[in-house]
Amino acid sequence: MNDWDDQRPARTPGLSAKDEILARVRTALAAPRRDQVTEAEDVPRTYQRADGKPEVTTDPAKMRDVLVRRLEDYTAVVHRTTAAELPAAVAEALGDARSVIASPGVPTSWTDGLELPVTRDDGTAGPRQLDAIDAVLTGCHTAIAATGTIVLRGDELGGRRAISLVPDRHVVVVDAEQVVLGVPKAIERMDTDPGAPWTMISGPSATSDIELSRVEGVHGPRRLEVVLLEPADEPEDPPEPSTPQHDQHDHQDQHDQHDQHDQHQERTA
Repeated sequence: MNDWDDQRPARTPGLSAKDEILARVRTALAAPRRDQVTEAEDVPRTYQRADGKPEVTTDPAKMRDVLVRRLEDYTAVVHRTTAAELPAAVAEALGDARSVIASPGVPTSWTDGLELPVTRDDGTAGPRQLDAIDAVLTGCHTAIAATGTIVLRGDELGGRRAISLVPDRHVVVVDAEQVVLGVPKAIERMDTDPGAPWTMISGPSATSDIELSRVEGVHGPRRLEVVLLEPADEPEDPPEPSTPQHDQHDHQDQHDQHDQHDQHQERTA
C-alpha cells in the first residue's frame, strides 16, 4: 500500500480539451496505483489452468458431449462414429460434393468409402482453383469442448490455411483424444509448437449485416461438418436386472392363494 492521493489534475486556464485529456493521461500513467502489483507472488492465480480440477476430473465422454452441443449451437453438423465406420461417416459428411481436396497428411483409410477422386493438396492450387472445389477434408490438432472450437495446425494433417478457408464445405475429423475441456489446456497443447501457424474455427463462417441478417460463407466455408471419432471399447451401460421366471410364478401362486382364502371366508359367512 502506498500513500498516493487520488486527486484530479488541476485544469490550466486556456488549455484545450485535448491537451487537458492528454495531461490527465500522462499524470495517471506516472502515478502509482493503489492496486499496483509489484511482486510475483502478488499476481492473482485464480484463473482457470490447464491442470485445474475441471480439466483433470471431467469424464472424457462428457467433454465430447459438451463439444457436440457447442458445435451444434454454431449450426455445425456433427457425425459421431467409430474407427470401423469412419470412411462411411466421411462419405456422409461430404454429401453431394463432386470434388474434394485433402490435406497431405490425411490417411487414405478416411477416404476408402468415397466414389469420387480425392486431390491431395501439394500447395500449388491458388484461390481460384480452390474456389472451384466443393469440399476440403482435414484432420485437426485440438478440439475445445467449452467453446466448440476446432484448432488446426498448419501441418500435414491440418493443411495450409487456404484450403480450410476457400472451399464451401469443410469436413474435419476429430479424434476423441484431441478433445479438451477448456482453452488453457488447448493452449498448453499448442505450446508444443508455438511457432506453427494456427487456425481456430468455431462453427461455419457467418456474419451479420447492418440489419442483423445472418450471412454465411463470407470469411470461410459455409458448412462445417465435424466427424467425431469415438472410442470403440467404452463400457456399455449394464442391462437392467430382469425378474427370474420362478419368482413370477411364486408371486402368481401367492396371489391365487389369497383369492381362494377370501372366497372361502365369504362362503363360511
